[in-house]
Amino acid sequence: MNHSKLRTAKVLVGSLIILLGLCALAFSGTETKSPVVRLAMVNIPDDIVRPLLPEFQKQTGLPAEIVYTGDDPYGPARAGKADLVISHYGHHGVESFVSEGLGCWPHPVFANQMALFGPPADPAKVKGLSDAAEALARIAASKSPFVVNRSPAARYLEEVLWSSAKIAPEGDWYLDLQEHGKRAFKQADRSGAYVLWGLPPYLRERQEQQFRLEPLLIEDPLLQRIMVSVVVNPDRVPGVNLSGARAFEQFLLDPATQAWVRAFRYPGIPQQVWWPAGRHNDARE
Repeated sequence: MNHSKLRTAKVLVGSLIILLGLCALAFSGTETKSPVVRLAMVNIPDDIVRPLLPEFQKQTGLPAEIVYTGDDPYGPARAGKADLVISHYGHHGVESFVSEGLGCWPHPVFANQMALFGPPADPAKVKGLSDAAEALARIAASKSPFVVNRSPAARYLEEVLWSSAKIAPEGDWYLDLQEHGKRAFKQADRSGAYVLWGLPPYLRERQEQQFRLEPLLIEDPLLQRIMVSVVVNPDRVPGVNLSGARAFEQFLLDPATQAWVRAFRYPGIPQQVWWPAGRHNDARE
């Protein structure tokens, strides 16, 4: 082989090595060059997370944006469109996302609040109670109308409370209309009935329309629902901003942020609605 051909061969080999290196970087699951931290969430924590975005950027220099709020935040994460997911721990997407290796271990960050709603006249006299089981017992004893919320979390909670009260609800006052979530609440609102529903979505909906029902019981700890953060695994999902996702998760777990969550109040609602849950992480005991 002459020197010219030898030089050409060396150039080709060198170019091939560089190309292979670039391909390896592109498909190795390394984090994206973009500094933006992309958050996908169920819609409930929008009230508590969105106000924190400027403080996160102030502390870290990293911008963060909420790229999705809805029923399936793990869908965008699977598609490589999110770096961190925030959902209820019991969300149907958590287990499969983590068990398939697409997400890291979930970390509890805070808990939101369900409430027992009812008419202002409160015929069952439950306002001011801190025991939701006692409240349902009074509703049954007074035969005040109660609408079943068939959302899985609300239905499970209701069954726990009826079992605690040792009551099998039945009769014309107990209305199972096969509705869930907002639709169940609106049925109860039209009927002047009691119902279990999330307090944050109620407060959000109340900004756009008037309701007759109001939250009567909030303070029972059973009404709290733990929410978790899940960092998307860059080894399985290309383009993940791993360092940014971990930084935002740590920011949520920081004692100062947890204290802010504890102090958060909605206008017109003096009771605590959001609860810090970072202490439930063993690594931070």
